[in-house]
Amino acid sequence: MLPLFIVTTILVYCEATLDTNTVPPYVKQCFEGDPKLIECFESAVHHLKPYLATGIPEIELPTVEPFLMDELSLSLTTGPNGYKVSLKEIDIFGASNFTVSKLKLSENGKPFEAKIHLPLLRINSRYTSSGVLIIVPASGNGTFNAQLEDVNAFVKGTASVNEKEGLKFLHVDTLNVDLNVKNIRMSVKNIYKNNRILTEAINLFLRENGHEVFKVMKPQLRKKLSTLFMSIANQLLTHLPIEVFYVPLSKQKKAA
Repeated sequence: MLPLFIVTTILVYCEATLDTNTVPPYVKQCFEGDPKLIECFESAVHHLKPYLATGIPEIELPTVEPFLMDELSLSLTTGPNGYKVSLKEIDIFGASNFTVSKLKLSENGKPFEAKIHLPLLRINSRYTSSGVLIIVPASGNGTFNAQLEDVNAFVKGTASVNEKEGLKFLHVDTLNVDLNVKNIRMSVKNIYKNNRILTEAINLFLRENGHEVFKVMKPQLRKKLSTLFMSIANQLLTHLPIEVFYVPLSKQKKAA
């Protein structure tokens, strides 16, 4: 769920209804002309953290704890009996515990950019596998667990402005997410029929090749995260006029 909160503030925004005079509690407003605008947007993103953890029902924003993904399919070794793994019903925990360490707004048609640090992401899923691993037939199923420590997420995207009922709304047109992870721990358990040899073989492989497994996982993970985050962000932004998050000078004068 990372870029959802970045998109909704980085680009300058929002509110939950068409009543632009009401500011909901999850919104920290920023103001046009503020010389510390970047710092304000970063603070606004951080203000969202507890709301992202619990979800915001009134704007149909689901919780990001856990963040849900459907499936990842991995080919971890080559050959006719190559070891293949399918992860399903994937739960990702820790996405609401983040810090924005770098922020660049969209200007003159250029993409917006952000760097987000997450101390820990935990992944739980069901898995099925087939093929041969370390000379051991490794077809089976069970549960997969991973801990990704010291994660840096790099977000980049573009947006456009649409008008509805006299109010302006943002639409995310493109969004890309990249991930760098310092430490990776992966393991499996609850192997079919409690096969100890297979469990030890798979866990040995994961301990020694965690970064390589993540490298195989990463292209699919990036694509799925980018698509999911853009979909959720646009669902949110259809309810959110720009001028509530980013108060224009004209509104400031009226307020004065």
